[in-house]
Amino acid sequence: MIEAKSLSFEKTVIIGIINSQQDATQSKEYLDELAFLAHTAGGEVLKRFDQKMQTPNPKTFIGSGKIAEVENFVTENEVSTVVFDDELTPAQQGNIEKILRCKILDRTGLILDIFAQRAQTSYARTQVELAQYEYLLPRLKGLWTHLERQRGGIGMRGPGETEIETDRRIVRDKISLLKKKLITIDKQMATQRGNRGALVRVALVGYTNVGKSTLMNVIAKSEVFAENKLFATLDTTVRKVVIGNLPFLLSDTVGFIRKLPTQLVESFKSTLDEVQEADLLLHVVDISHPNFEQHIESVNVILSEIKSLDKPTLMVFNKIDIYEAEPWDETDLIAERSSKHFTIEEWQKTWMHRVNDRALFISALNKENLNAFRERVYAETRKIHITRFPYNHFLYPEGLD
Repeated sequence: MIEAKSLSFEKTVIIGIINSQQDATQSKEYLDELAFLAHTAGGEVLKRFDQKMQTPNPKTFIGSGKIAEVENFVTENEVSTVVFDDELTPAQQGNIEKILRCKILDRTGLILDIFAQRAQTSYARTQVELAQYEYLLPRLKGLWTHLERQRGGIGMRGPGETEIETDRRIVRDKISLLKKKLITIDKQMATQRGNRGALVRVALVGYTNVGKSTLMNVIAKSEVFAENKLFATLDTTVRKVVIGNLPFLLSDTVGFIRKLPTQLVESFKSTLDEVQEADLLLHVVDISHPNFEQHIESVNVILSEIKSLDKPTLMVFNKIDIYEAEPWDETDLIAERSSKHFTIEEWQKTWMHRVNDRALFISALNKENLNAFRERVYAETRKIHITRFPYNHFLYPEGLD
């Protein structure tokens, strides 16, 4: 009997480089994330390749010897998809495809493919479709000869399956139409946001797969889709929440990620408008991830791009139930103790100091420290509310009972 895994997952290889911008440790972490992305898209990663090189090869991204090594593995193992961790130029993608004779994707193409899978509403599908067309436009020439050999699977969802789109003029017309459609929807959504009245707006932001949707389900008592996969949530969800007797609006937004395609940042502008118009941000962090501080930095970069970095923010460190500090031998006089050996208590002291006592440590899944979380969110939303409506201060006590 054939296992279901072999039927549903594509054999995949992932490739990255090591240079001055990303050392071996960072490269490994990026490839770990790329493997998770590939799995989310429906791929089974059989092997990883990396190469030390200061600048990518302009023709094949990696060197001739390494590309030959990849070719041998791809042929021997009947690999159907090869994914590069960095964005390929159209020329590189075409050259590599001729050598490896299989589907070639880069990180951007893979993320776009996952978004195509995850988009549920007409609005999200329109945003993804626009981003896909803008990404595919310079790659049309080599794409269709490839599709004549094999259709479907990772990277081939959405607009990439319609052969008539080979004409660049038609694709540009399609992009223009999608942009006009988004402008119309943007106006409708702006009206909807304007009709929400005077309620304080709170937005959950953070790296992908940090538990934002799980936290939303707990505090809003809703049923937002949550799964241990990257980009489980794509459509922004807004719920009315009441803590104590104080109502406010809570939105769950799409997760951020390093090297987020510029096409997505632009096409998902309206989704990010929920962040821009929020009165308070809850920056959710997966503290169990070994490089969560880099995730914080990546999120802050995108918040800065959309001019939302200076908004009132609470840092919410989630998944304390599965956090494990690396063991450290105090008697070892050579080994140096670093942050990877910190306990949760030490991280609390560190981040309380860094963000001026605006950090919370919880487990949304196990509901640990949620009372303290609710108290703090209540206090912050109350502060914003009574600043806006000072005559309402007597309606809401300073703390929860």
